[in-house]
Amino acid sequence: MSVTVRLLRCTPAQVFGVLADPWVYPSWVVGASRMRAADPAYPVTGSKLHHSIGVWPFVLNDETRVDVWDPPRRMVLLAKTRPFGEERVAIDVRPHGDGCLVRMEEYAVAGPARLIPRPLADIVLLIRNRESLRRLEWAARGRM
Repeated sequence: MSVTVRLLRCTPAQVFGVLADPWVYPSWVVGASRMRAADPAYPVTGSKLHHSIGVWPFVLNDETRVDVWDPPRRMVLLAKTRPFGEERVAIDVRPHGDGCLVRMEEYAVAGPARLIPRPLADIVLLIRNRESLRRLEWAARGRM
């Protein structure tokens, strides 16, 4: 399980403002290339984002489901990355001084991605999620 933690210079409410906006998803999630649609009820539990991953011409249409929506503390997603599998992504946010501490946990729950040796998967996810949290902070601070 990959765990990435970052201190952000914004409030938990600002972070959840970004998480609640499905159209901002590709701007902060590394690997997401575009949004195709979002359920009208997004981000309530059970709602889905319909997005694409990859870079043209290697673009796959996929979806991500909200499993937990508990602002301004926690969001849990089930991200499908067919044909590689499904990943559980938990984002926990805690106030910390003038900002907040964000902890992103990600691990494969289904498909071939579960066969990748954990140390190798963790390194790749750490690099990816460090950049995702950096982008999340920029979006939350209104710089995107």
